[in-house]
Amino acid sequence: MKQKLVATSLLFITAIIWGSAFVAQVLSGNHLEALTFNGTRFILGAISLIPVCAIFEKETDLSPEEKKTRHKNTFIGALVAGTILFIASGMQQFGTITLRDPGKSAFITGLYTVLTPVLGFLLFRRKTTWNTWAGVVLASVGLYLLCLKPGDEMMFGIGEIVLFIGAFFWAGHILTVDRFVDKVSVLRFSCWQFFVCGFENLILALFFEQPTVEGLKGATWSILYCGILSVGVAYTCQILGQKKSDPTFAAIVFSSESVFAAIGGVLWNLITPERLHVDQEISPLGYVGCAIIFIGIVFSQLDFTKLSKRNNKPQID
Repeated sequence: MKQKLVATSLLFITAIIWGSAFVAQVLSGNHLEALTFNGTRFILGAISLIPVCAIFEKETDLSPEEKKTRHKNTFIGALVAGTILFIASGMQQFGTITLRDPGKSAFITGLYTVLTPVLGFLLFRRKTTWNTWAGVVLASVGLYLLCLKPGDEMMFGIGEIVLFIGAFFWAGHILTVDRFVDKVSVLRFSCWQFFVCGFENLILALFFEQPTVEGLKGATWSILYCGILSVGVAYTCQILGQKKSDPTFAAIVFSSESVFAAIGGVLWNLITPERLHVDQEISPLGYVGCAIIFIGIVFSQLDFTKLSKRNNKPQID
C-alpha cells in the first residue's frame, strides 16, 4: 500500500512538472525564439540524465557482444526518435509562444494521447477499442468548443493549427519509442534522443535565429526549469512511478498535465499578469471544451475488458 502511494505521488509530481512547464515555455518567448530555447533546454536535460543512466542502467547482466548490439540499436533509435522529437517539440514551442496560453496549449497538445492508438491502427493495424474512438470524438468536440470565440466564430489560428499538427508528431514519437523500446537501453535511449533533438535545434538556430547572451540570461529560469526539472527530474519520477503502477492508470495521471498547465497559467497571471499575457481569452464554452477533452483522454485510456473481468470475478466469502 505504501509503495503504491509513493508511486502515485511520483506520477502526479511528473504531471505537475510537465504541466507547469508550459508556463515556462510561454515566458521563454519573451527572450528566445523556439529553436534556441529548445536546443538549450534539451541539451541541458540530456546532461541531467547522465547520472541517472549511470545509477539505474549499469547493465552488468549483459555480455560485451550484447552490450555492443544494444548500444548500436540505442544509437539508431535515438537518432530517429530524437528527430521526430525535434519536430514535435519545435511545433509545440512555436504554437505555445504564439498562443501565450499555457492551458490551451497543453489541452491541444494532450490530444496526442487519443491520437496515438488511432495512428497505431492506421499505420500498423494495431487493435484498438471502441472507447478509444469514443475518446477521439469527445476530444474533437472539446477542441471545437475550445477554439470558439464568444461570437460563435472559430478561433483556430496559426498557434492552434501548429499545436494540433504537433500532436500527431508527439503520437508518432510514442509509436517510434514503442518500436525500439525492447531493443535499447531505455535511459540511454532517452538521454541520447535529447542530445539529438538539442543539437538539431541549435544547428538550425544558427541559420534561422539570432540568439543573444542577453536573451539566454533572460530565459535562464525557463531553460533550467524545462531542462532539469521537466526532462531530468520528471523523467526519473516517471520511471520510478511506473515501476509500481498500472500503465493505464499512469497514462490517466499523466493526462492531468493539461489541468496543471491551466492552473499554472492562472496562478502566474495572478502574480505577474503583465508577463503572461493571453492574447485570446477562453470563452465559457472553451472551458467546457477543456473538460470534454480531458474526459475524452481519460475515457480513451480505460481498459473496459480488464474492468469487466474484475467485476465478473467470483467473490470468496
